[in-house]
Amino acid sequence: MRERIAGLTRRTDTAQPEQTAAATEQPWWSRGAAGLATLAVLLIGKLKFLLLGLTKASTFMSMFAFFGVYWSVYGWPLALGLVLSIYVHEMGHVAMLRRLGIDAGAPVFVPGVGAFVMLKQHVTDPLTDAKIGLAGPVWGLGAAVAAFVLYQATGARIWLAIAQLTGFLNLFNLIPVWQLDGSRGLHVFAKWERWALVAAIVLALMITEQRLLLIVGGVAVWRAMQPETGSGDARVLATFVVLVFALSLLARGVG
Repeated sequence: MRERIAGLTRRTDTAQPEQTAAATEQPWWSRGAAGLATLAVLLIGKLKFLLLGLTKASTFMSMFAFFGVYWSVYGWPLALGLVLSIYVHEMGHVAMLRRLGIDAGAPVFVPGVGAFVMLKQHVTDPLTDAKIGLAGPVWGLGAAVAAFVLYQATGARIWLAIAQLTGFLNLFNLIPVWQLDGSRGLHVFAKWERWALVAAIVLALMITEQRLLLIVGGVAVWRAMQPETGSGDARVLATFVVLVFALSLLARGVG
């Protein structure tokens, strides 16, 4: 994962400018930083809910520590974009938890790992758990799309790097294993839905050539072959399939 982030940083740093001499004198990070601040303001203005986590000392301090670690390695623009995208992802989980009336803490960041939300009560219903699990990648997809739109609008390659990295990280979370979001989403699927997901992953792999899908699909095949299956839910399946395709397209520059 660290090598992939470093690769994005190198491609951003070595990108040749295609603007005038005056624009060439302006470093990419200053243009990207302005857009980054704009996106942060828009997110806070449109989604005041995102401020909720920042009022918690544990979230703010752990986020700051996370940012500091990655700033020292990749520079502050990419580090800030990474922190914000992960924060949006985690707040997607929190939003769904609140919607379902389930008590939970605010996101906590762990450098080198990511972030997590600690539940204050146990979730036993597979459908409820699937909704909570996939809410993170859904919000993460929104963050990736926002970054890509800003890249199209500004031409600052830092935005493309953030969009690709956000897409890749959220796609990684769809691997249906352990406690990753993909495992929580797949748990509710009936046998035929699991194989339908495998077929969708294969199609997405053929279209996007995103190699991470080999892992996502391989684990999905293993899960589809297991005797234990859920009752099924068409809406969750549709959400999972859309996430696979959309995140794979956004992450094409990584992996």
